[in-house]
Amino acid sequence: MILCAGSIGCLASALVWVCLSTRGMDSARTTFIATLVVIATGTLWGFYWMPVRKIAELGLTGAWGTLAIVAAAAMLLAPLGWRGRRALMASHPIALASVALGGLAFLLYSVGFLYGRVAIIVILFFLTPVWSTLIGRYLMGWPISRLRVLALVVGVAGLAIMLGGDGALPIPRGLGDWFGLTSGLLWAVATVGIRVKATAGPGETAFVFAAGAVLGGLIIAPLLEPAPNVGSFADPVQLAFWVCLTGALWWAMSMGGLMWAATKLDPARVGILLMAEVLIASVTAALIAGETLSTSEVIGGLLVVVAGVFEIWPERERS
Repeated sequence: MILCAGSIGCLASALVWVCLSTRGMDSARTTFIATLVVIATGTLWGFYWMPVRKIAELGLTGAWGTLAIVAAAAMLLAPLGWRGRRALMASHPIALASVALGGLAFLLYSVGFLYGRVAIIVILFFLTPVWSTLIGRYLMGWPISRLRVLALVVGVAGLAIMLGGDGALPIPRGLGDWFGLTSGLLWAVATVGIRVKATAGPGETAFVFAAGAVLGGLIIAPLLEPAPNVGSFADPVQLAFWVCLTGALWWAMSMGGLMWAATKLDPARVGILLMAEVLIASVTAALIAGETLSTSEVIGGLLVVVAGVFEIWPERERS
């Protein structure tokens, strides 16, 4: 686990460097680099469930662990937020609200790993392209192709099969499932706002993202679990290590890259390119946590992924 985190740290550092080196590039090259950044971010987040559960095992249960993670990230990003305060003050309120909403979305996604199975939470989150297309079409007036209509149908069918394959109503079963579904919807709303209105740089944007997660965590954490007794932690040093590591790698470094990339790419493209996370999270959860999926869940999950492929296909045809 530690070796894996070290490798991911190198990847996250590379993401930051790539984002900062795109100034002056033509739009085609910038789009290409933004695409690589999103893919790398999805790969990084495929391992995210492991430190989240590790932190819960060490004593920070419920949303308290994620709150500690995002608080650490916010503190790390605070100097960037201060340095970019003028850009933030000049930003459109919708842009700031969208970024903060994105932080809340990922907070719910993170907490969902403690209340549900990893693969199901990830797949429910990755209905994001479906929600992004609906929002873009009916709220923003963006055009929608026939293939994207097909993506909507396939994505919804996958959701229904995955959640209702045993004859039950096709609705989320537990708190973790609801968090996964809600986080994907909120992220879709956030990416549209970020794409349309965001003008601040990746550093200060990542700070607002983490701050939005902190505010959400302060509200949600007490509703899920009682406040932890700090004196009861068996290994506070190890706990602090995992909190700081997770906040730095996943929330500070990778989110800076993702916030930058989200301003350069179509929201649906961001959703589909993050899907590297689906495979990695599903495989690692099966191998390490022993979590397996039923036949209907596998079929439904594959349909959701196929819907994402349909979602991005028209973009590839035009490129």
